[in-house]
Amino acid sequence: MSRKLLRKSIPGIVDVARRANVSPATVSRFFNQPDIVSYAAKKRIETAVQTLGYVPNAAARSLNRGATGTIGLIVPTLDNAIFAELTQAFSMALSRNSRTMLIASHNYDLAREAVLVESLLEHRVDALALVGLKHEDATFDLLQRRGVPAILVWNYRQRQPLPCVGVDNREVGRRATQHLIDLGHSDILFLFAEARMNDRAADRRTGALAAMSEQGYRVPPARRIVCPYDVDAAKAIAVEALKSPSRPAAIFSGNDVIAQGVLFAAMSLQIRIPEDLSIIGIGDFRGSAAVEPGLTTVRIPSRRIGQRAAELLVEMIEWSTPAAQYDERFDVELVERGSTARI
Repeated sequence: MSRKLLRKSIPGIVDVARRANVSPATVSRFFNQPDIVSYAAKKRIETAVQTLGYVPNAAARSLNRGATGTIGLIVPTLDNAIFAELTQAFSMALSRNSRTMLIASHNYDLAREAVLVESLLEHRVDALALVGLKHEDATFDLLQRRGVPAILVWNYRQRQPLPCVGVDNREVGRRATQHLIDLGHSDILFLFAEARMNDRAADRRTGALAAMSEQGYRVPPARRIVCPYDVDAAKAIAVEALKSPSRPAAIFSGNDVIAQGVLFAAMSLQIRIPEDLSIIGIGDFRGSAAVEPGLTTVRIPSRRIGQRAAELLVEMIEWSTPAAQYDERFDVELVERGSTARI
């Protein structure tokens, strides 16, 4: 679905916050609860407002035109630790801006997501965040018809139908694979998540296989296995692969949950990590540094993505015409721990 990309020069709440050297939440409190804002911060905000010519959307702030102060977030699942981190940061950022969150999950079913979008709009959410870039046409059509501010989070590509805030998951897959290649590995087992309803997993797969191809390495079908985001399932799949006479020297895991299952599989077979097997994950979930050995992974800044998405939605609401394009790409970081080694 095409969408005209618009960028407006109208100053928003984030511009005021940057000019005044305060958080967007403090600017919001300046207009809604000025008594709790310090005198020094008030003066800086007043100066910034005058300098920038910022005009707050009084209708959105006072809720005089039916706004509810609630913003919706629809995630694929709450079982995945990294979505829990994103959700918590999103909720806290909304709270700092005097707003609340209404959350739903669709279990990687985009048709179900379209139903949830309609349901949240019936509950009159002021704005909506969706995870990923791939959604039903009905979802995009409904958001466009209703004129509700919306943003895509977690995955990032340029020129999307809606603003997006996240990471380039093709780069994530490439970085993880390139690390194994740099350590001398070419016989790598790839445990990819199901990609049909998951553009993040699809992009990681694309980036990983591109990194192998660029080095002239072929990845046979037997070295590409679809694996759920589940520790027990990942362990079972890894045990079977590691019992094979032609077991791999390294395993690329689609995220840290899969990687932890691989770690447990190797331990159960008394395979030494990283001496006999290198393992890399994606995400840097809470606990990935605590396992033994610590998990090498590509860190995705889930909390920063959640916080920034919430802040941008607040700004979109406060604009009288929330049609501007807000895109933000976050960098990813390779975190080297004890689960990978040079061969």
